[in-house]
Amino acid sequence: MGSERMEVRKRQMAASAKPASPGPGQPRGGSRGSNACCFCWCCCCSCSCLTVRSQEEQRLRPASYELRRADLLTCEESPSPTLEEASAWARSFEQLMLTAAGRNAFREFLRTEFSEENLLFWMACEELKKEVNKTIIEEKARIIYEDYISILSPKEVSLDSRVRELIDRNMAEPSPHIFDDAQLQIYTLMHRDSYPRFLSSTLYKDLLRALSERSVEA
Repeated sequence: MGSERMEVRKRQMAASAKPASPGPGQPRGGSRGSNACCFCWCCCCSCSCLTVRSQEEQRLRPASYELRRADLLTCEESPSPTLEEASAWARSFEQLMLTAAGRNAFREFLRTEFSEENLLFWMACEELKKEVNKTIIEEKARIIYEDYISILSPKEVSLDSRVRELIDRNMAEPSPHIFDDAQLQIYTLMHRDSYPRFLSSTLYKDLLRALSERSVEA
């Protein structure tokens, strides 16, 4: 009786030591199929097919979004202003905003007050008004909205709720003038708030002094 139990135990131990045979559709040898990660989201993120797919998407993607966005932020090229031109900026805000040199000087001042986004928004709106291609209008309007209107943007400009609601309604089919009301509000804000401080700033006074000295030397 004891020998029979021993024989049964030996057979059970031998059976448990055998590797389980793979079921239908299961890979043999316990290894994962070469394309297993292509059919499920798993930790094998280095899968070559996903890498190739990502590279292909990058190749087919249109012009870089960041490059298009940078186009709206580039500092305007302009010759150095004359003493007469820089002096005219003190006569009116319109004179300051009329020339690229004036806008660049004002932008440099706004940067010191951490309000550069106001002028950048105004300039982006001016560029949008020049567009006639519907696709470009929609793309630029989206970029402007995300950069300066969205409450999630660190460069959000200060607008009242009426103007924001109007923009939101029109974003489905934007026109070159979709931001006109918002642009006017920001222009007025810069005129009343930032412009007087610019005229009394060290930056502007130093510029006038340098231009004056240069004109004397000439």
